[in-house]
Amino acid sequence: MAHKKILLVDDALFNRRLVETVLRPQGYELLLAENAQEGINLAICERPDLILMDIQLPDIDGYMAAKVLKSRAETRAIPIIALTASTSPEDIRRATEAGCADHISKPFNATAFPAMIADLLKRYATSNN
Repeated sequence: MAHKKILLVDDALFNRRLVETVLRPQGYELLLAENAQEGINLAICERPDLILMDIQLPDIDGYMAAKVLKSRAETRAIPIIALTASTSPEDIRRATEAGCADHISKPFNATAFPAMIADLLKRYATSNN
């Protein structure tokens, strides 16, 4: 598998460490942001292959951050996956309308997570790199 870059935007240190622990050994390059603005800046500069976006962030919510990224030419094609504790139809609709390609429910199964990410990368492959 080609070297893939994943951006995780999540304000919870536990979640950032967990994702790092389960994905780095799989050969992924991880970019970690603890708020939406940092995530937007990293996405613009680094052009990751996939963005994992927490919906509940301290500065602006993940819906708005996704809208910002989808409005910019340099980040428009990057698939964004919403990370959310709520999987209500309303929340899924809002994520889709914001430009998220899919969603992952939190908490997620750490054992199954690498396979989920590999599947998402295949499904939403981009030509960013």
